[in-house]
Amino acid sequence: MKIFGHRGAAGLVAENTLESIEEALSHKVDGIEIDVHRCKSGELVVIHDETLQRTTNGFGKVSEFTLQQLNTYRTKEGFQIPTLDQVLNLVDTKCDLNIELKGIGTAIPVIELLESKIKNSEWNYDHFILSSFDHSQLFQVKLATNKFKLGVLTEKNIASVLKVAESLGAYAIHPPVRSLEKKEVIAAKDKGYEVNVWTVNDPVDIKSSKKLKIDTIITDFPNLV
Repeated sequence: MKIFGHRGAAGLVAENTLESIEEALSHKVDGIEIDVHRCKSGELVVIHDETLQRTTNGFGKVSEFTLQQLNTYRTKEGFQIPTLDQVLNLVDTKCDLNIELKGIGTAIPVIELLESKIKNSEWNYDHFILSSFDHSQLFQVKLATNKFKLGVLTEKNIASVLKVAESLGAYAIHPPVRSLEKKEVIAAKDKGYEVNVWTVNDPVDIKSSKKLKIDTIITDFPNLV
């Protein structure tokens, strides 16, 4: 079972920051999950919400600010909002990356940046999973290229997205830990999908995930595992 740090190591250091990602790397994670939006000037920035106020001292939509403007804000712990490019340079193939496409119009810019990195560095396609609750973003990826692994995120259970996963030729299904049922996990794995579960923070859930032979758990606390 692989361990992915959720938004870096969100339970230990401010989520989706370079500092949180460094913390996750220090625990020898197999991968790190991050969220991306596109800002007004076109760059891909790593932040979960479409607005600034929950995690930073800013206010308003990420998409309405240029990168230069976003660089003037800090998280409530004093950290900068990073770009996807900065994250790629920091991780530098030390582990895999699960990039969640959050904002509208992120699919193609993410593909373009990753393909540039793959061409000019040690990164390769197998290092990445592109996931989203917005399945239209995943279909945009599929239309553009079949080289990236796709993860179908769901707030419900595995069964609710099996048809979408089939249409996409997806690599994995990403259900919440609270929804797990043994028969659904078995059915998904029998169809060839990896089952990557979020957000697994309770030691009891970690143990049950192992028993269910979950492929990957995404956790705020990689130190627990």
